[in-house]
Amino acid sequence: MSLPVPAPAGRRGAGTVPRLRSRPERLPDPSRPDGSARAALALWLLMSTLLLLPALLIGGSPRLDRLSDATLAWQASVLLDEPWRLWSAAWVHLDSEHLSANLLGGLLVAALGWAGRVNRGAVVAWSLAWPLTHLALLVHAPLLQHYAGLSGVLHAGVAVMAVRMLAGREMPRALRRIGAGIALGLLLKIGLESPWRGPMANSSEWDFPVVVAAHAWGAGLGALLTLLLGRLRR
Repeated sequence: MSLPVPAPAGRRGAGTVPRLRSRPERLPDPSRPDGSARAALALWLLMSTLLLLPALLIGGSPRLDRLSDATLAWQASVLLDEPWRLWSAAWVHLDSEHLSANLLGGLLVAALGWAGRVNRGAVVAWSLAWPLTHLALLVHAPLLQHYAGLSGVLHAGVAVMAVRMLAGREMPRALRRIGAGIALGLLLKIGLESPWRGPMANSSEWDFPVVVAAHAWGAGLGALLTLLLGRLRR
């Protein structure tokens, strides 16, 4: 019986498979948006464009501006027969200063979506709050006959992003703090406007009464819809 001959020292282990070093698994970088986040941001910016661009075009054309009040503005007497006014009322403004202030506010809300890492639920919440804010005025302000402007929908957008930054599980602590600050500032503003005293309030800054009920309903509906949609996604 022949005994196995050991391999020479120089060739020992030559037939074995070399052990490969496994590369460390890369963790996702939360600061870099994935495809879903980029799509949500694109939708948020599209929503902002749908709000701001028609308002700019109507406000910049005297003929369209004259027609808009009769065909697009919120009017209680015809609102249910002409439901498009639930959306188009946001595009109508009472003077150039009113338009300029809301356009600036709209740009800030658009930027807030980028800074606050908007998701699709937030986009849906804002899009639903747009007509619902104007519909709620029929209940809160039955004597109100006319309303126009972006401010109610913009308050909804701010509330949506404040809740998004506060309630998002993946949000870093810094964004949560910013969201808390925005929410606190929004609550303070609405509290000072006191919409429970009446749907409108006079202001020294404007030549017309401010419909503060639209601000309150926009913020409330934006926050509530964001919370509800966030729970449905879990």
